[in-house]
Amino acid sequence: MQGFSFATIKTVISDLGSCGKQLGTVAKSLAVTRALIITDKGIVASGLIQPALDSLKAAHIDAIVYTDVVADPPEHIVEQALDFARTQQIDGVIGLGGGSSMDVAKVIALLTYSSQKLAHVYGVANATGSRLPLIQIPTTAGTGSEVTPISIITTGATTKQGIVSPLLLADVAILDAELTVGLPPEVTAATGVDAMVHAIEAYTSKHRKNPYSDLLACEALRLLSRHIVTAVEEGHNLIARSAMLYGAMLAGQAFANAPVAAVHALAYPLGGHYHISHGLSNSLVLPHVLHFNLPAATAEYAQLANVINPYARAKQITLAEYFIDAMQTLIHAVKLPNSLRKLHVPETDLPMLAKDAMQQQRLLVNNPRELTEADALAIYQAAF
Repeated sequence: MQGFSFATIKTVISDLGSCGKQLGTVAKSLAVTRALIITDKGIVASGLIQPALDSLKAAHIDAIVYTDVVADPPEHIVEQALDFARTQQIDGVIGLGGGSSMDVAKVIALLTYSSQKLAHVYGVANATGSRLPLIQIPTTAGTGSEVTPISIITTGATTKQGIVSPLLLADVAILDAELTVGLPPEVTAATGVDAMVHAIEAYTSKHRKNPYSDLLACEALRLLSRHIVTAVEEGHNLIARSAMLYGAMLAGQAFANAPVAAVHALAYPLGGHYHISHGLSNSLVLPHVLHFNLPAATAEYAQLANVINPYARAKQITLAEYFIDAMQTLIHAVKLPNSLRKLHVPETDLPMLAKDAMQQQRLLVNNPRELTEADALAIYQAAF
């Protein structure tokens, strides 16, 4: 067996109602007396923040709320949140929401009292020092950000950069599926596919794939593939919602250690240029990247076919091809758009997208098959 390393957060709490029942106790155990909740206006308007506020109040912990987070958080929003945090004398941070809120919460916990500037910590292992106590509470079953050491920030009109550091791993993640019940079907579908992509790419990653990440990726994909249709069609089904939330977290732990690859690399330009959600961007290119990778990942895809269907048997097609077909079937079943054309992406923009995708070398090096700009263009054309 090859040597490997694996890291994840110290504590996960998974239980219905755990945000309201346990957040205050958890925060107190981390010696938090004045917490800053990083979230967005939609979470506040929906009332999803109330259990957190009530739990903190019961524990006699002051709560300050920052609500200006937006999807794909731009650098200026992160800087504004930092300026706000520095005026509030906080001693702990809580991320409550989707991946964007949790990514911003990581940066706030890291930099509120640090001499480092945001521009200095982009990249891998550039963050130093310590951070404030950090609790993450996801309200979507998708990004797995609650258990990853990564924060993605939009740095320009169409560009993003990542901060990657073990300092960004939260102290505690609280998984409360009741917070995901109100997700619209299209959001449930897109975030669910995003989580499945995390599992698939972790399992086939060229670098740092290891026995722990494989176990987590397989269990994540098993849970997600079996429950996503029910979660989309029966939004109040707490069994399905719980399975999706848990599966997304497992996928997050997997790809935090065995990093994602070409699906994400080709998805990022779609979000940057057309503001297509990250999960939907992944969904649009996933089947075509899987077909491209097939010659280099046949064994892994065959293994994943048996994860999503233990009774799968190859007849006219191989098990690996069965897996690709099964993923396309799931995307169709949850009614996500299946072409760039349907999202009004101009065909004339495809060469530009291919060029932009090649800038994501930190992801492309993990792909099981080497991918050129011409290959990227062919994938976008297949997805068009």
